[in-house]
Amino acid sequence: MSPRASRPAGAPLSFELNGRQVAADAGETLLEVADREGVAIPRLCHRDGMADVGNCRACMVEIAGERVLAPSCCRHPAEGMRVSTDSARAVAAQKLVLELLLADMPATAHGRRNELDEWAAALGVGRPRFAPRVQPPRDLSHAAIAVNLDACIQCTRCVRACRDEQVNDVIGLAFRGDRAAIVFDMADAMGESSCVACGECVQACPTGALAPARGAALAEADQQVASVCPYCGVGCQLTYHVSDNRIAHVEGRDGPANHGRLCVKGRYGFDYANHPQRLTVPLVRRADAPPKRGDAEMDPSRVMELFREASWDEALALAGGGLARLRDSHGKGALAGFGSAKGSNEEAYLFQKLVRTGFGSNNVDHCTRLCHASSVAALLEGIGSAAVSNPVRDVAKAEVVIVIGANPSVNHPVAATWIKNAVRGGTRLIVCDPRRSELSRLAHRYLQFTPDTDVALLNAMMHVIVAEDLVDRDFIAARTVGYAELERNVAAYSPELMAPICGVPAETIRYVARLYASSKASMILWGMGISQHVHGTDNARCLIALALMTGQIGRPGTGLHPLRGQNNVQGASDAGLIPMMYPDYQRVDNPAARARFERAWGVALDPRPGLTVVEVMHAITRGEVRGMYIMGENPAMSDPDANHARASLAALQHLVVQDIFLTETAYLADVILPASAFPEKTGSFTNTDRLVQMGRQALQPPGQARQDLWIIVEMAKRLGLDWRYSGPAEVFEEMRRTMPSIAGISWERLEREHAVTYPCLHEGDPGEAVVFTASFPRETGRARFVPADIIPADERPDADYPLVLITGRQLEHWHTGSMTRRSAVLDALEPDPVALVHPLDLAALGGRPGDVLTLESRRGRVALYARADDSSPRGAVFVPFCYYEAAINKLTNAALDPFGKIPEFKYCAVRATLGGTLAAQGSFGGGQVLDALGEGPTAEPQP
Repeated sequence: MSPRASRPAGAPLSFELNGRQVAADAGETLLEVADREGVAIPRLCHRDGMADVGNCRACMVEIAGERVLAPSCCRHPAEGMRVSTDSARAVAAQKLVLELLLADMPATAHGRRNELDEWAAALGVGRPRFAPRVQPPRDLSHAAIAVNLDACIQCTRCVRACRDEQVNDVIGLAFRGDRAAIVFDMADAMGESSCVACGECVQACPTGALAPARGAALAEADQQVASVCPYCGVGCQLTYHVSDNRIAHVEGRDGPANHGRLCVKGRYGFDYANHPQRLTVPLVRRADAPPKRGDAEMDPSRVMELFREASWDEALALAGGGLARLRDSHGKGALAGFGSAKGSNEEAYLFQKLVRTGFGSNNVDHCTRLCHASSVAALLEGIGSAAVSNPVRDVAKAEVVIVIGANPSVNHPVAATWIKNAVRGGTRLIVCDPRRSELSRLAHRYLQFTPDTDVALLNAMMHVIVAEDLVDRDFIAARTVGYAELERNVAAYSPELMAPICGVPAETIRYVARLYASSKASMILWGMGISQHVHGTDNARCLIALALMTGQIGRPGTGLHPLRGQNNVQGASDAGLIPMMYPDYQRVDNPAARARFERAWGVALDPRPGLTVVEVMHAITRGEVRGMYIMGENPAMSDPDANHARASLAALQHLVVQDIFLTETAYLADVILPASAFPEKTGSFTNTDRLVQMGRQALQPPGQARQDLWIIVEMAKRLGLDWRYSGPAEVFEEMRRTMPSIAGISWERLEREHAVTYPCLHEGDPGEAVVFTASFPRETGRARFVPADIIPADERPDADYPLVLITGRQLEHWHTGSMTRRSAVLDALEPDPVALVHPLDLAALGGRPGDVLTLESRRGRVALYARADDSSPRGAVFVPFCYYEAAINKLTNAALDPFGKIPEFKYCAVRATLGGTLAAQGSFGGGQVLDALGEGPTAEPQP
């Protein structure tokens, strides 16, 4: 929390600083005024944005009439005060503090920059006259952060970064007197602590006492490039520090979503761009290659025997020509395209335009189908818009925050810090999830409901709100329709009846319902624990109904926020990378919308909605889809029932894959086009808060790899389209003409301001952070209640398969792992595939942490390491889906939500047995990244 929140209020005042009159705003400190006036005062414990503690005493100043010197970082000016920063007494004190600290410094610097040395040089402090202390040894036990306490000055900036900003509560200051020391969970070594490697302490440390591990990134960079993070949907702004076409290190920038904060992936997950396994030349399948064999094809030791290098002209002719021949001979429905939520808005827009105008159908989709499709379906139906109503940081304005079916500390770490900051500020947090997340330790109430019983729990809460007349009747009457039907539906869902089903005590349900409904501002955030079910749309309908019936929407600190999983899944959906919607969610079967895009694009368009991700796989097996163009997606790993997905991809007559690595999907391609990594291109990206932000090119693509936008345009030419786009700016200008929501955002404005919130209808508009303030974007202007009843999971545990499998993400890895498992630090932190099993379930199997465990469903089996973890309830197993050698989506169920067409990733029946053979570790993983980069030995399995 910013220290400004507790500053004294008052009118502006005037005082004397170094002999001249200056003005001070209410609440400013002497140090802030001096900085604004260009007066340099040394400081070491002070850092902008952190609470001031005044413990280094380097910023001491003299105030006329006062006996002792004052720390300028903690002292506020008063009217008529006379302050001297450069008097003999003040300067002597400043220099003495710096000299004493310098005496304890090691001979060799540990960091890129040492603020103590800089201030000592500025004040002319020479070689210290004092004897040094006994130097503590280095601690190199952590994969990401080196601990050099010989350089520690106990400024506590790391403590405040960890405890006040990130609220990870790992770093502390222990003991007293000359024994005082920075500690990490009171562990003997940092590597044994609960540190999540966000690196906020490294960014805060002024001396290199906490520095990047393995001596990485100590040199100063030649170039700094402002950009955004390529991982989750939070959209953190960052600065790439670049030398010799390599990213040396990354620092957080003061962007609207992060204000300088980063997580482990944003800070350390950048070196994948220079990984030796980057695709650098086009590849085509050899004419003498054996027939494709689906999952059996996944032998990384032999995959390169299937391909040969080709020129770009040959590869594009084969790629585009093969698709065009299938289109012309078998009809427009014979082709499909999967775009990427990792690409820019401009790439997503052009890709869907290529499919619709070049293929001639609406068979285009991307990973939103596997993430929040059901949330989108429910929001469009009930609200009229699929976008979030309020930004994440509105949690600070909420009295009550419900986080349900989401684990922000893992999937949206910086967003989680804002939630934790809000809790420290008095917000009451309610966490509802079958798995106990890290946020639960701060929760006012934690509701660990039985997996698959979301509707039972949420309907019971609505029953309480109706029965106790906690509804906002004025809001319902003025701004909604369908309430009477919802009221009748929830009458049968009393907490007493639902408690045995959902596993939450009736009184707890009543308490939370009352709390949510009666607060002045309540906000709901959810994740894929809500959406990835056959009843995912019903789950989201219930959350929407909760907000509508209580009027908890349309104001700061209220609303509905489905947390987006990938860095541009919001923007890709906005840009039309979905089969039933043109850009800006204009339906393809709406004649007026179709006419608008036919005029804009100059071609006739198919009025029929296209096939979704999973539907395409089934259409391939039926012989209906014969060719595909896949950009930056990896369905061979991310699709449910992965064996079936791989068999479908292998059955295609022509598959074109555009990517930066030889992914599992690329193994099955006929043509592979080497593309650009995130730092190698410029484009706009839209985060979960509806912030359109600029990502800028920092590196040149390796070898013959090309930027994705160029490849899409060249593919379009081979499909008969006369495209002449010069770059992303021109594409964005076309998007503005077809997408009213961003009409007011120009490319020049993005370059200048870095981030603009949509909707932004006219140039100069500031953008709307909070929407639905007066009406909802449905034809009537009113939101719609949609009742939901209990629908069980498609597949339930039984005697043969007694456990529930829940899949998701890991903090250190992202999506299918193609990027993060090729990042040295991230792979070192989590090198091996693991299953998180309740300790009692593991003991019942006769196993111990680190044992090999085989999980099996009706669709497949995998072997991986067991990790004892009581965050999962008994009878449930959690497995991340990022591991090639234990591709857990071989086990998951492809059953679909009937509305959102999203697979049921979060629930299927499995059995577990001890033992089994671990699969070969593909083209990466298990510490091989570190070996390839010469960074150390292969990591041991982590139980």
